[in-house]
Amino acid sequence: MARGTRRPPHPSDRALRVGLTGGIGTGKSTVADLLAEHGATVVAADDIARDVVGPGTPGLAAVVEEFGQGVLKADGTLDRSALGSIVFADEGSRARLEEVLLPLIAAEAWARLEEVPAGEVAVYDVPLLVEGQMQDMFDLVVVVEADLDTRLERLAERGLGAEQAMARIASQATDAERRAVADVVLVNSGTPQALARDVASLWEDQLAP
Repeated sequence: MARGTRRPPHPSDRALRVGLTGGIGTGKSTVADLLAEHGATVVAADDIARDVVGPGTPGLAAVVEEFGQGVLKADGTLDRSALGSIVFADEGSRARLEEVLLPLIAAEAWARLEEVPAGEVAVYDVPLLVEGQMQDMFDLVVVVEADLDTRLERLAERGLGAEQAMARIASQATDAERRAVADVVLVNSGTPQALARDVASLWEDQLAP
């Protein structure tokens, strides 16, 4: 679904900025990969989130200060499983983690997006676009959706049980909340080929320089 069929207006001295979001298990990262194949530069929030809590970073120190030594592995790196078991089980803990990390992630993401040359397409692949109220930062917001059964099946393939998967889905924005800020909605409940066709149409209709 698209609200327009032409490239959104934006200043000529910078890249077209696209916010790409979707809930866990919807296939947002697959869409990001397809856009990259078409020529977009993709900046992934998940990659930056790992970078800002790397060994010796202020981000890692802040996480340990907030949640304790139990979120570290024996080698001093972040134990993502231990941290996840804390923050996905408690809304207050998740909010504290976001308060610590989101400013660091946002600053690094924006720096990377600004490096994309004028006239090109810069995509920010970000799960928490709606939660962070980031929609006004972009020329176009693309939301990826999939039905619940499909999402649960994909998450099971990634090793998440139904209870864990539902907890993570519930911790994120709803489909309705994402649709409210979307310029384009890509439904990814079908085949990979169908998704590739939809992304190709999006590229040709609204993104291609």
